[in-house]
Amino acid sequence: MPSYRVSFNGNIYIGAFIFTNDKLTFTPPNTPNKLLNAIGEVLKTEILQVKIMDSPIIGILMAGNNKGIILPYLVKDEELEAIRRNLKNVLNIGVLPSKKTAVGNIILANDKAALVHPELDRKTIKFIEDILDVPVEQGTIAGIPTVGSVAVATNKGMLVHPEASAEELKFLEDLFKVRADVGTVNFGVSFIKTGIVVNSFGALVGERTTGPEIMRIEQIFDIAGE
Repeated sequence: MPSYRVSFNGNIYIGAFIFTNDKLTFTPPNTPNKLLNAIGEVLKTEILQVKIMDSPIIGILMAGNNKGIILPYLVKDEELEAIRRNLKNVLNIGVLPSKKTAVGNIILANDKAALVHPELDRKTIKFIEDILDVPVEQGTIAGIPTVGSVAVATNKGMLVHPEASAEELKFLEDLFKVRADVGTVNFGVSFIKTGIVVNSFGALVGERTTGPEIMRIEQIFDIAGE
């Protein structure tokens, strides 16, 4: 099953609550069993139920790739320790040295590169490079600095805000080494991250995502035949 419509306790903005790569999917402790089963079937990863800042919005508070994950500076010590203990050195783990806590919205990454918020300082960029083990560029997408909120990337493709220009798409393709194209989720929502959780194996999309949107998602991420 390459893609599946889901909600998080009735909330269609599933990307706010879940982070995934090709190895692990992170969800809040109150994730319903139906959704946990869909994660296992579609994303084909191990699942870790974690807390970050005592908040369920894991997808907004975490960023990363298959090499590492980055957490906000307000993550609690006991939360960080629990994540480290569960990961058992499978991934690099870092706490972002920045006052910006919506880490998932300011970092867009796959295993080839990362694009980050244009206001991050050099020290923070070097930190991201070290944890994710990729080159990092700063920039905007469609004039929006929270690049992680308006695009989602895997090692197979990238879905981008519909107002991204042809020049921006070419830049993103060259940087991330994947096909990039525009699209929407949840019946026209352009803030892509809010409505999709995707890796190299499949995609979970918000329940309002239309058939044509799903078809485009499966094509862009090359998961239609999975």
